[in-house]
Amino acid sequence: MKAVKNGKIVIIGAGHVGSHCGLSLMMQGLADEIVYIDIDKNKAAMQALDLDDMASNLDRDFTVRAGDYSDCADAHIVVMAAGKSRLPGQTRLDMFDDSIKMMNTIVGPLKESGFHGILISISNPADIIADFLRKRLGLPRNQVFSTGTSLDSARLRRMLSEITGVSRHSIQAYCMGEHGDSQFIPVSHIQIGGIPVKEYLSIHPEYRDKMDFDKISAEDKVCGFHIVEGKGCTEFGIGAVLSNIARAVMHDEKRILPVSVLLEGEYGEQGIPAGVPCVIGKNGVEEILEISLTEKEKEQLHNSCNVIRGFVEKADQM
Repeated sequence: MKAVKNGKIVIIGAGHVGSHCGLSLMMQGLADEIVYIDIDKNKAAMQALDLDDMASNLDRDFTVRAGDYSDCADAHIVVMAAGKSRLPGQTRLDMFDDSIKMMNTIVGPLKESGFHGILISISNPADIIADFLRKRLGLPRNQVFSTGTSLDSARLRRMLSEITGVSRHSIQAYCMGEHGDSQFIPVSHIQIGGIPVKEYLSIHPEYRDKMDFDKISAEDKVCGFHIVEGKGCTEFGIGAVLSNIARAVMHDEKRILPVSVLLEGEYGEQGIPAGVPCVIGKNGVEEILEISLTEKEKEQLHNSCNVIRGFVEKADQM
């Protein structure tokens, strides 16, 4: 697959998440053409029209329109954003049954379109849905993956920035595992300004009490709940996450991002998708980085993969 500066991106699902994905893609100038597909064709058309009005105020031309699955045939990227909004108090895994039923109505026409590009899935539960789509589409693992723990990692960097006062852009920190309640923070790989976090805290002991990673992890896991309870959905953060991944693909950036991809022996896991650091470029997931983990972190990853495994097996029967 050739790297392209701009091309065609299809977004399946014109709701809150899909609309903000389109907005972020346009603001970064990542596509010449954005196409919306939704079961509610009028909503897709009006979402596209609204974004097209915005294009008149940007510094380059775009085409934004509603379409159908035939548009996926020559799409560089398809974004899977279809699904119901998460309800207050609902976990992502609680959305499993409804999401699988919806994907079963989508995967047929998507496959029939001849789509052969990169599919980035957002729909929850993210790890399981991306794996389900990969299997049904018959595409290799590098081409079908989810945003994984990218949003969780962004929230983690924000919290660490708030504690230390250091720009989040100078902080390297990931969440790994499930995009959900079993995710974990590999603390051994956190760096602040290139300094390992334990060393950083020896330099700045005034932050030690606030650097309680059990509490930070717990807060990271419920951040989405708070947003849903307060405004009904999450949209801006995930839209930005999606556009960052799309940019890495379209511009062949070789950027390291924690997406959820099928593991085939990496980290001692076989046949299970999980959020891990990956090199993202024109071919999608171009390399899975198998970073060294402490024994505790290895156990946390395996526990998270076991949670995912149960739902993957259930999805295989549907």
